[in-house]
Order: sequence, then structure tokens, then C-alpha cells
Amino acid sequence: MLKFPDSSFAKMPNRMKNNYLERILTAQVYDVAIESPLDLASNLSARLNNRLFLKREDMQEVFSFKLRGAYNKMVKLSPTALKRGVVTASAGNHAQGVALAAQRLNCQATIVMPVTTPQIKMQAVEARGATVITHGDSYDEAYAHALKFAAEQHATFVHPYDDPDVIAGQGTIGMEILRQHTGAIYAIFAPVGGGGLISGIAAYVKRLYPEIKIIGVEPLDADSMYQSLRKKRRVRLPQVGLFADGVAVKQVGVETLRLCRELVDEIILVDTDAICAAIKDVFEDTRAILEPSGALSIAGAKAYVKREGIHDKDLIAIASGANMNFDRLRHVSERAELGEHREAVMAVTIPEEPGSFKKFCAMLGAKSITEFNYRYADPKEAHVFVAVSVRDREEATKLIKSLDSSGLRTVDLSDNEMAKLHIRHLVGGRAREIKNELLYRFEFPDRPGALMKFLNSMSHHWNISLFHYRNHGADYGRVLAGIEVPPEEKAEFKAFLGHLDNHYWDESNNPAYKLFLG
Repeated sequence: MLKFPDSSFAKMPNRMKNNYLERILTAQVYDVAIESPLDLASNLSARLNNRLFLKREDMQEVFSFKLRGAYNKMVKLSPTALKRGVVTASAGNHAQGVALAAQRLNCQATIVMPVTTPQIKMQAVEARGATVITHGDSYDEAYAHALKFAAEQHATFVHPYDDPDVIAGQGTIGMEILRQHTGAIYAIFAPVGGGGLISGIAAYVKRLYPEIKIIGVEPLDADSMYQSLRKKRRVRLPQVGLFADGVAVKQVGVETLRLCRELVDEIILVDTDAICAAIKDVFEDTRAILEPSGALSIAGAKAYVKREGIHDKDLIAIASGANMNFDRLRHVSERAELGEHREAVMAVTIPEEPGSFKKFCAMLGAKSITEFNYRYADPKEAHVFVAVSVRDREEATKLIKSLDSSGLRTVDLSDNEMAKLHIRHLVGGRAREIKNELLYRFEFPDRPGALMKFLNSMSHHWNISLFHYRNHGADYGRVLAGIEVPPEEKAEFKAFLGHLDNHYWDESNNPAYKLFLG
């Protein structure tokens, strides 16, 4: 987590401060946007011992805040520019905003989208009459292609975040928050991709109430603003995680970085499990299902409260979007309990003798068992893969210690990525004839044809002894592979790995592998 000194907003020239204040006050967004509700998340507030309000931008016509900035930019274009059309690059939400604005302004829009964009977002864009071109695995690749296309067509490029009119359009959210909330606001949490949303909110709020903390939230694997603020320059990430695709930006904007350096108090980083837990939290309070980037600020607010120990404060979190692919809900539901530490995943070794299995179940007591896998593998002992619902991490730790002290050796797998992603679906033991097996975990951007491309890269003379793949929808494809490599060929195998484009991890010594597949 990255903190910054007290805001230097007061040191900014009045011309610069007033420029954005005036831009936001005169922004034209309400031809397409509603003043979204500011709702108290009652259940989550009670758990956090603070009052957490959700700014419900997921309730906009395109289920995202992005229509504000897009329309404010496009409505200011001349009739000639509108006639030539507009082009943009987007992972989905900005694309829908541009498509809606173009529809209202009778303008042709072409949207370049990464091939990893959820299908629901592509369909929504096309339904509004825009033309969709898919290009590249990330926003940045789509962005480069869109700039080239716009130049060739003499069309106007509508930037998703690095444009004063776009920033001002998003800044109307800050204006609404101050109008809607009557009490003292302690902090506003906003998701950060390219930085347009948080820049607009901060430019307005800090001008009027500089004491309100403006806190950005990014995924651990897409922290371009965090890195840029830390190094005081725009940092280009070599790659970004795709789970929270709405903020999967490799490099933030020039203007957004300038504003964030002046106005943002802190950037908080959260992982995928925390985002999934936040999606569940919002669902339990509102029955709405946010997309991962839409729940990012809620995850950040929870992390901040836990770290700082604050209570009885009014906190605002931007629920920024709800364009969720249905098939991703499986992954979200699996990881949500882990993100909130409400599920303990364990490997328990029990004696292979009468009564031991019953003793183990009795020790679990009335706890809800969410997963249970067992297979006979040894005449003396058995290994059980079990997941149990718990109140918190402390209860999980006590349970593990209790099992251990009773002679049932227990390994905590709650933070073991291989166990959570693969082993829980694979418990079964090793084929006895397999020799010299190495176990590796691979990740690659999940897109049509990605698995076949990966398999082609693996086509070598080594035998694949185990293979497990799961598709999570617009996320990384995750493969667990066992490969038979004779000792004399390990150097050749290492060289082979070095030429792969995929991320990989050696899991050959992972305790989950040793217990359940070794």
C-alpha cells in the first residue's frame, strides 16, 4: 500500500484548480446519465463498524460510469467532427459509453476491443449500432490499433481516461456525492485503471473539502498507477492481470497521473480473492452483481478499515460497473469465501484404520463442510482434502491446531494457489508406472484458441502424465501439467521453459502435490 504526503492541492495555481471545477460544474452528462443513488450497505457497514455507502454507478443505462465522460467529450465535438465519426479503444465499459453517446448524437462509432473482452460487453456495444474490431490481448494493444485506425479514417479518437473533458464527465460523480451525503465524509474509494474516474472525483472533492481522503484501489496484478506514483513517472507494466478487465491498463494517462500526484492520498492494492469477496458482499447487501473492477473500491475500503482500525466513519465506495460475464460467477463464488477468510482449505492425514475417518469427522463437529475429497492411496495412512466454512482466519487456525494436536497431521492450503485452482478438482493419486514426473503450473491469457496454442507449444518428446485446465471466462487460462522428464534431460527442459511466452511455476515440491498426486 502506498501513502502520499498531505495533499498539495492548496499549492496548485487557482487557474488550474478552477479549470476542473468549472469543467465539472458545466459538464453535459445528464442527457445520458442519471444521478445514481448513494446507498448505505447495511450488512457490510455493521461488519466494518463504519458506515459504508455505495455510489451505484452500476445502475446507469450501460451499467457503468463510463457514459459520463464519453458523452461529455463527444457532445462538444463540432458537427463536422461528428460526421467523420469517432473511434476508441476499450475493454468494454467505455466502449458502451461511446456507443450510447454516438447513438444519441447520430454519429458513427468504431470500437477496438481486446479479444479477451467479455462477450456480454461486445454484444452490448454492437446492439447500440457501433462497429466492433477485436485486436490484441490487452487494452494497450487495442489502443495502439485504434489510434492508427482513427488517423486513417480522419475520425476523432475518444480517449477512455486521458482527456480533460472525459475526466470532467467522470468528476460529476464527485459533485453528486457531496450533494447527496449530508454528513462528514472520511474517505472516498475509487477503482483505478487509467485514472480518469479518480482524477475527476478528486479534482472536484479536494477543491471544496480537501480534508476528505481520496483513495484509489488497484488489483495487485494491474498496479500501473501505484507504480507510477511510487516512481514519480509513468510506468508501463509488461503485462496486467485480466480478471478485473475494466482496469487492466498497462500505462496510466499523462493528465491523470498529474492529477493523482497532486490530489490522491493513497493507493491500496487488493488481490483476486478480496475482489471476489467484495462482489459477494455487495450482492448480500443489494442483490446486485458487480463486475470485478466494479467491486474493486469495496475491497479497498475493507482493506483500509482493517489496516487502520477506524470506526464510526462515513466511507464512500464507487460501485463502478456491473457488466459481468455469467460464466465468471463460478470462479467468483469459489474464491469469495477464501478472500474473506471464511473458508479453510486443508490436507489432513489420517490413519488408514477403522474408526479414524469417523474420529476426523467428529472433530469437525457442526461446521459446514464445503468440499471433501478422499481416495485410498496407502495401506497405512490416507490423505483427505477438505474445505470447511469458518467465521474468520482465527477460527481456521484454531481448527488446524486442534486437528494437529489430536494426531491428525494437517497442512493449511488456504493460500496455496495450486491447491485452490487445481488439486481440489483432481484428488486421486499417482499412476504407479509414472517416473521422473515434474509438475508445473502455467497461465496464459484466456481467449478463443488459447488452449490449442498452449498445447502446440507443449508438443515435445516428453510425455504429459497429468493435465488439468479450467476456463474462468475473460481471465487467465490455468493449466496444471505433469511431465515425465528423465534426469539427463532436465537442462533441455529448462531451456524449453525459457522459450515459452506463458507464466509458469514449478510445483514439484508443493505439499498438495505430494499428498494427493505424488
